[in-house]
Amino acid sequence: MALARIVPDLRVAPSPSVPDAFDVTPGSWIGAVCLPGVEIQILPKIELSQLMFLVSYAVDPASWQSSIQGFSHAESVCEAIAPAYVRMVAAATKRGLLHGYRTEEDSLLTVRGQIRFGDQLRRHLGLAPPVEVRFDEFSADIVENQILKAALRALSRMRLRSGLVARALHEVWVAFEPVATVEFDGARVPEPTFTRLNRHYEPSVALARLILRGCSFDLGTGRPPGTSFLLDMNEVFEAFLYRALLESLAVPAAVFRRGSSGLTLDEATRVRLAPDLSWWHGNNCVFVGDAKYKRLDGADFKHADLYQLLAYATAANLDHGLLVYAAGESDPVAHRVRFAGIELLVASLDLSGEPAQILDEVGRIADGVRSNVLGRLSGE
Repeated sequence: MALARIVPDLRVAPSPSVPDAFDVTPGSWIGAVCLPGVEIQILPKIELSQLMFLVSYAVDPASWQSSIQGFSHAESVCEAIAPAYVRMVAAATKRGLLHGYRTEEDSLLTVRGQIRFGDQLRRHLGLAPPVEVRFDEFSADIVENQILKAALRALSRMRLRSGLVARALHEVWVAFEPVATVEFDGARVPEPTFTRLNRHYEPSVALARLILRGCSFDLGTGRPPGTSFLLDMNEVFEAFLYRALLESLAVPAAVFRRGSSGLTLDEATRVRLAPDLSWWHGNNCVFVGDAKYKRLDGADFKHADLYQLLAYATAANLDHGLLVYAAGESDPVAHRVRFAGIELLVASLDLSGEPAQILDEVGRIADGVRSNVLGRLSGE
């Protein structure tokens, strides 16, 4: 059925107890799927307030409190995300849209910037005017603003029950009138480089990229076509855990990394690995960790998460590795791998409490990571 094709890892099966009904079991994806005549809401196992804390802290640990205000009556993931995004964009643009230099090519009556001599010869046989030129334009129509505007448009195209949220999206949208409307492929949204000049845009761009990865339109399931807004809780959990550990460890991001691809499993260096969490001392990886909101075990592949962590520890030549689950997916345990001398530590992070409680638990995990790394470095 259409729903199973749209939502990754969703299991749809005939109900054994209710005639002409189906049992729907979601995987790690949450959000909404709107098809002609039906709307499916997939809520997380945690409260929406806790979800918004994870998302907001991951993109902006300095001011996450202001991002999560005002959604206590939200009925869906999308309607919880939308007001937080509006506030982030409004804060980023309160002194006006970010401007930057963008390279343009044009045919002009006068010289501006550099003449494109090759194009001048091909198009005009070297005669002028017009003159084929390349120049830098100082404009608001830059990729950072294009990403923010695209996410605003994506949210406004969803079926929002709250008129207040819809109006807020429109009010912010008006400020982006000088910016081109660009359709980004959710799987390939650009990731701008941030400097002191555009650093104030970083949280809102991070949330915009998450939104654009989650929104899909024109699903081809009827007229009007379907839409969906989906978030992968594995990605949300990983992003939060990395950011919270980084803040607790108080080390540079170049030292404690997320998704670093500096490890290879084989001697020919063809099998590259990118652990969710890693600590680097110069060119040496001294800690590896993985984050999982849900277990990856399938009917035909048990303990996939442990095999993955074992590969990371082996590639880094470490005697330990850390796997952090959301509470309920696994009990804390230490697995000693036979013949390898590697210990796989499994920790559990309870996401059901208040933000301060969650951060306290992350702090205890960070203490263990720090102690492990310092112990290794002191023994070298």
